[in-house]
Amino acid sequence: MLLIADIDKTYDGGPHIQASLRIPHGASSTILFGPSGAGKTTVLRCIAGLEKLTAGRILFDGHEWTSVPPQKRPLGYLFQEYALFPHLRVRENIGYGVRHRTDVVERVAAKLNVHELLDRWPSELSGGQQQRVALARVLAREPRLLLLDEPLSALDAATRDHVRSELAHLLRGLGIPAIVVTHDWVDALTLGDQMVVMSAGRVLQTGPPQEVFTRPQHREVAAAVGVETVVAGRVKRREGGLAILGVGSAQLAAADPGREDVDFYVCIRGEDVTVEKGRAEQSSARNHLSGIVVNVAPAGILTKVVLDVGFELIALVTRQAVADLELTKGADVFAVFKASAVHLIPKSA
Repeated sequence: MLLIADIDKTYDGGPHIQASLRIPHGASSTILFGPSGAGKTTVLRCIAGLEKLTAGRILFDGHEWTSVPPQKRPLGYLFQEYALFPHLRVRENIGYGVRHRTDVVERVAAKLNVHELLDRWPSELSGGQQQRVALARVLAREPRLLLLDEPLSALDAATRDHVRSELAHLLRGLGIPAIVVTHDWVDALTLGDQMVVMSAGRVLQTGPPQEVFTRPQHREVAAAVGVETVVAGRVKRREGGLAILGVGSAQLAAADPGREDVDFYVCIRGEDVTVEKGRAEQSSARNHLSGIVVNVAPAGILTKVVLDVGFELIALVTRQAVADLELTKGADVFAVFKASAVHLIPKSA
């Protein structure tokens, strides 16, 4: 392992953070994901040496880091607000930590495509340009590990999409392992190769981002990764590879997880639910639940439709579908979704 971090940090009268990270040699980007207050930034600051451990250990490439001061750790830390020095031009910002060596500044500026910005002031840069300059300053010290704390949160929505893909390309091209803190699932899926989900100071699940998002192992993880419907259900019977569950006053089918458990959390993503005016008899979907529209609200480019189908079910549909189906409060509809779209988390987990 390149990095072994067993973090145990307690604040007087405050939260208790316990998290273990393992980053192998050759790893690319690891995402620390979770809601605000989960402890993600504390873990990053402990690795950087900006916070002292209450207990635990940090090993980097076999060397004990726990007592090594921050300036002696071969890492680069990109802060949330980039922290560029406003009184220094880009050239001096990049060279600040390497005694303004011209050869280093020129090389890193070319690598990050900021060469044409070297004589500008930070106030003259766009959000994306500021991020590249801040990353160039970090890379000038030739770190062996990158730490990025919410690197896109300071950007407006229009800039964020462009800079996100640019940052993903940069991180994969640098060949330096990175730990990226974010609470945004689009950032996690775009930037990460491995994902660690935290909540209330604990690690709940680790795995490839797509796997974590589609197969959460805990109710808290399902909520953290944006599963719109998470409700309790109980298996009534099993037949033909399916589990038939009672959820509220409704009954639905899910792929049988092959466990003896009967009590589950039923997780359904909004984009997997189709809303129809009548029952589609020819549909291959196992679940056709009748219900009424409880609420309709904008959700970015889609529309969130809250349904009462015997339990509260959320569908994400296009605005055109809302208009075509005349989805208004009180309308009678059918919610249609496949058994494979239902993910079951054992309550015992």
